[in-house]
This record gives sequence, C-alpha cells and structure tokens, in this order.
Amino acid sequence: MSSTGKRIRTTLLVVALGAAVGCTAIYRTHGYIPPQEILSQVTPGEDTRASVEDIAGPPTTGSALGDGNFYYVQSRFRHFAFTEPSEVEREVLAVSFDSRGVVRNIERFGLEEGRVVRLSRRVTDDGIQDTSFLGQLLGAIGNFDAGSLLEAPGG
Repeated sequence: MSSTGKRIRTTLLVVALGAAVGCTAIYRTHGYIPPQEILSQVTPGEDTRASVEDIAGPPTTGSALGDGNFYYVQSRFRHFAFTEPSEVEREVLAVSFDSRGVVRNIERFGLEEGRVVRLSRRVTDDGIQDTSFLGQLLGAIGNFDAGSLLEAPGG
C-alpha cells in the first residue's frame, strides 16, 4: 500500500473519530446537595443552623425572604455537539428553621416536566410552609437567556 493511501486512511479515521466524539453528549453537574447519609444526621427539632452547616456544609444560598432558611441547589447540564448547553435536571434541598434557629423542616424538590415536585420531606410540625422562593428558583428553568442581559436597553 502506498504512503498516500495510508495518509488518506489515517485522515478518514481521525475525521470519523472526531465526528463520533463530537456527537457524544457530555453531562456536567453544578452545585451541591448533601447525600442522604449526611442528611440523616440532621434531626428536625434539635439541630440548629450552625450544626446543619457543620454536618452538611455551607448552603448554596440563603432565603431571599429573610427567614434564614438554607437552600442547597444542584443542576445537571447536557452539552451536545455545537448546541447550547441545556439544563436537564435540577434539585433543591430546603432546610427551614423556626424563630429560635432550630431545624423545622427538611424538604427535597425536583423538576418533572417543568413542574416543581416534592421528592421527600422531614418535619417537626404538619404545617405547610410557603415555597414561593423555591417555586421561583425551580420555575426559572429554561427562562434565562444570557443574550438578553447583553442587549442594550430599547433595542
């Protein structure tokens, strides 16, 4: 076989491998949610903000409502070829506290077809708490467009 034939074969092989790799989805996870083994160490009605932070680590964010609740957020993004990355999964762990700073409730939320779904709940009382912050956080999936932030006002 001639050297030109070998080069053509090598080039075709490299192009085929590049196409195969370029058409493979890559998944990336952003954020942190403590695993269940860690969360089982947190006891509603006993643990405080400080002990939750010691056990589970610092939260991703605190409550925008000023009630001092902790939120751990984790998202999974799918990167495929030359398309824009898309969020395929989002999970939020909400740890709410009473007025004394003691854990009142631990809830885990996910998304199913764009709707907020409660995955698990551990509470010290049976009152349902307002989850408007979570609704906003989880409801924002697909509504964020980075390009709109760069556009000049008025056009």
